Amino acid sequence: MLVPFSFLLPAEAKVIMAIDEEMLVVEPKQVEERMEQDDDTPDDPTTASRPQYKPLPASEMEGGRAAYRRVRVPPNRLTPLKQQWEAIMDPIVTHLRLQLRYNAKNRCVELKTSPETPDLSAIQKGADFLHAFMMGFEVQDAIALLRLEDLFIDSFMVTDVKLLSGDHLSRAIGRIAGQAGKTRFAIENATRTRIVVADQHVHILGSFANIKLARDAICALILGAPPGKVYNQLRQTSKRLAERF
Repeated sequence: MLVPFSFLLPAEAKVIMAIDEEMLVVEPKQVEERMEQDDDTPDDPTTASRPQYKPLPASEMEGGRAAYRRVRVPPNRLTPLKQQWEAIMDPIVTHLRLQLRYNAKNRCVELKTSPETPDLSAIQKGADFLHAFMMGFEVQDAIALLRLEDLFIDSFMVTDVKLLSGDHLSRAIGRIAGQAGKTRFAIENATRTRIVVADQHVHILGSFANIKLARDAICALILGAPPGKVYNQLRQTSKRLAERF
């Protein structure tokens, strides 16, 4: 409540007038700038002097020592390796920034990190890519392991499902492949996986859920289920996957 000067003594009126003359006008912009400065000032004095370090490159993560991986080449994959060497070398050297060579004495492919390698996990991805190729997968299918994170490889033997020998084992392998690979292609297209049948070994490349669907279909064929019944189950499976996506 303001008191008019007429009700004040002369001395008191002079004091109030002096205070009004010395008052400063504060603009809203100055208040905002001051609040921003207070926010930028750390509460803890130790955080202001905390050093900031750059992330270490892959060549210095293991004490400056390079990381190595060695992948053995089976005899049946030596010729495809020579034919597809440029296609294999391009993603490993260009994208993963790894050093690659073939050791003819030990018959293995060796990987090594370089100062340009961006991440230490790149050498493990390169080793998984080479392992997939050595199992029998095409280069285009194995490259998916480098691009996607949720892809896996599941391997098992036909005799792990059922103890078979002789002609019974041969017929079981034939049921998995089908005439001219028809059954294998049908399983791959229905479950969105890639399957390699190498003698008694079966390798499946895909996501976790899709690998389970493909493995169940293959196990049913090994146990003697008729292909027509397996086809019907695969047709229903492909419809469910199409609705899901």
